[in-house]
Amino acid sequence: MRIIVDDLSGPEIAHLLTEHLDDMRAITPLESKHALDLDGLRTPDITFWSVLDANTPVACGAIKRLDDTHAELKSMRTAATHRGRGIAARLLNHILTESRRMGFTRLSLETGSADFFTPARTLYERAGFTYCEPFADYRPDPHSVFLTKTL
Repeated sequence: MRIIVDDLSGPEIAHLLTEHLDDMRAITPLESKHALDLDGLRTPDITFWSVLDANTPVACGAIKRLDDTHAELKSMRTAATHRGRGIAARLLNHILTESRRMGFTRLSLETGSADFFTPARTLYERAGFTYCEPFADYRPDPHSVFLTKTL
């Protein structure tokens, strides 16, 4: 498996992201859904990575630049067929390393508060993220939790 910066042009990554958005719509009320679609991820302030297994995307994640020192982790997803293999932890470590290399000193994220998101919250806690108040344009929301990490 390898991790690449992805331009989001392939149908396979579009499928993985559609799966992600469909899950978010099924679990999270519309007003609390913060996942970005393909167009939302194709902006200059976002760097997007895919984990490829035999050239097929099996996981993804992105960062969105908030300012010169702070970025937001976005669109972390592992395909259902590849969960439980440590791919998300490997990708998160890669994103943390790349975020530091890009000059960020803080990485924050929003994720869901529902039980469905427990594995994600556990992953972030293990990586040293701590709970925080809403950041950037987020507002308090019972369906969201916010975490941050100093890099």
